[in-house]
Amino acid sequence: MRLLLDENLPKRLKLDFPEHEVFTVRDKGWNGIKNGELLKLMLAEGFDALLTFDKNLQHQQNFSRYTLAVFVLSAPINQYKVLTGLSPIIIKYLAASTLPVGPIVIQG
Repeated sequence: MRLLLDENLPKRLKLDFPEHEVFTVRDKGWNGIKNGELLKLMLAEGFDALLTFDKNLQHQQNFSRYTLAVFVLSAPINQYKVLTGLSPIIIKYLAASTLPVGPIVIQG
């Protein structure tokens, strides 16, 4: 699967998903792009899921227009040593036969 790490996540998190093709927003040159436009770009480039620390994203977008999973990582801080603990939960979702569409809050 093609995954995109939002700019508010540590880029080291890419290492937690070796079975997948993972890019950061910075890798794609999409820094500063608003969420709605970012989701459109992701669809155009064949991405399957977004990983973000932006808890407001799930309330700001109409996800019926997008066929993407959005993993909203919920933890006290957005440091790798904390967020890597959430990766096994995301990996279970990615291993399922069907990926859910829309926001999925992953609690830490």
